[in-house]
Amino acid sequence: MKILNVYRSEPDDTTKKLVEIVTRDRESDSFDLYTDSPDYDALVDKIFEADQVISWW
Repeated sequence: MKILNVYRSEPDDTTKKLVEIVTRDRESDSFDLYTDSPDYDALVDKIFEADQVISWW
């Protein structure tokens, strides 16, 4: 199962720990929306490649 983690803001220590727990023993990828100009086309591609998407705010 491939998990995509989408970050709306830069993850803090708590978020990083939760991501570590959720993605343990699974393939995972991430996408940062908090950058200056996120590549939304790449985000759409990653969403369709993933089995599960988690949005972290």
